[in-house]
Amino acid sequence: MRRGFSRDRRGQIRLRLDPLELTALDELLVQLLALVEPERAEPEDPLAAMVGIDPHATESDDPAVRRLFPAAYLDDDEAASEFRRFTERSLRQGKADRARAVMGSIQRLVATDGQGPIDSTEVNAWLGSLNDLRLILASRLGIDDDDGLWRDELHDVPEAEHAMMLYDWLTWLQDALVNVIDQG
Repeated sequence: MRRGFSRDRRGQIRLRLDPLELTALDELLVQLLALVEPERAEPEDPLAAMVGIDPHATESDDPAVRRLFPAAYLDDDEAASEFRRFTERSLRQGKADRARAVMGSIQRLVATDGQGPIDSTEVNAWLGSLNDLRLILASRLGIDDDDGLWRDELHDVPEAEHAMMLYDWLTWLQDALVNVIDQG
């Protein structure tokens, strides 16, 4: 069996990674959770709490978080703020839930020597979390397009080398998963 995502003879999606890769991925997911986990403070208004409205939601100062939760209206700050108030809490919770689902998959894989099936209900969690991790790294590296010029700009920046390798690895994983899904 090759590394990464593949399909077995029954058509089930499987993942095989080295224990070190699983550990790295789990740590990245812990960091993702730290960025996206909604604050525990519930709104004072019971109706707002019930429907997930966050009256205190504001645009983050962190460029990576802004990339994960971009403004819905670029030319209207008031509309963007209102949209964020009504949606950000549930968007954050969805990203956190997907990250936890992937972490659960990783725990199962660790227990089976780094290989095993990915439950069909977890595939979307994997896609979403891998994408979120790539967006965070892209933001940290200053990647804002697909032309590849960013790689030349960062080539001589030693502190960017590790992040670039992680970005490439996550891209490979995500691409492998998309290809396996397409084959199904």
